[in-house]
Amino acid sequence: MSDDITQQKQTAVNWFRSLRDRICAEFETIEAEFAPQKQTPVKFKREYWQRTDEVTQADGGGGEISILHGNVFEKAAVNISVVEGSFSEKFRNEIPGGKESDGKFWASGISLITHPLNPFVPPVHMNTRMIVTAKKWFGGGIDLNPIFPNDADTTQFHDALKQLCDRHHPDYYPKFSKKADDYFTIIHRNIKRGVGGIFYDDLANDWQQDFEFTKQVGQCFLEIYPEIVRAHINDVYDESHQEQQYIKRGHYTEFNLIYDRGTRFGLMTGGNVNAVLSSLPPLAKWP
Repeated sequence: MSDDITQQKQTAVNWFRSLRDRICAEFETIEAEFAPQKQTPVKFKREYWQRTDEVTQADGGGGEISILHGNVFEKAAVNISVVEGSFSEKFRNEIPGGKESDGKFWASGISLITHPLNPFVPPVHMNTRMIVTAKKWFGGGIDLNPIFPNDADTTQFHDALKQLCDRHHPDYYPKFSKKADDYFTIIHRNIKRGVGGIFYDDLANDWQQDFEFTKQVGQCFLEIYPEIVRAHINDVYDESHQEQQYIKRGHYTEFNLIYDRGTRFGLMTGGNVNAVLSSLPPLAKWP
């Protein structure tokens, strides 16, 4: 393996870790702002995990789960991982370059979800990753999943993503927003999971440019989502709003268990089950 690839891997890992720290710090700040004066603000609890590669039985890397249960975020999970090993013969054909690398892979990334307590604070999902097989590429995206869609929030969210994409390529926003609309669809219900965002995969043009774009996806998340949370943190709600929240969470659960590529990748590569399924909401209902 060339020194360039080794350095690129470490650079990506350092970024994902630093982004995790910044996001956790911002969420804890929001919790502290909202907490009653005499209540100690909640903090993320961190758990480290290691994996043994299922194919080679060698050290397969691992990751860190950061979980928060608070007054604003009923559940927030911000996870990072650095894993390597070999895909099974069946799964390697589903991953770009997996067949050509004889199943050998390396992957690192960050993945987060929020399930706010207030039904008017929209849940969000964000992940970015770097994967190396016979190819090396970046993927990821952000999507907003409000229980009660708000036109102003949706416009603000998409405007920020469009500005980010337009700084890199005029085709990125129309291409990646359409991919998000197509991907984040609960097919068996024929409904969208939320109000969309951007989704990209197999981004393999120039490594430095692709990495810079991926970094700015994370930075954009930090700029826009906390603003939306603070705008609705004190909105008044009742049991009827909460009931709708639980049903929408049920739909979210269905998508993540049936269609989500990250869930499938984690389970098919022997990832930590608690980390892989940390995206699921704490409470959900089905009518």
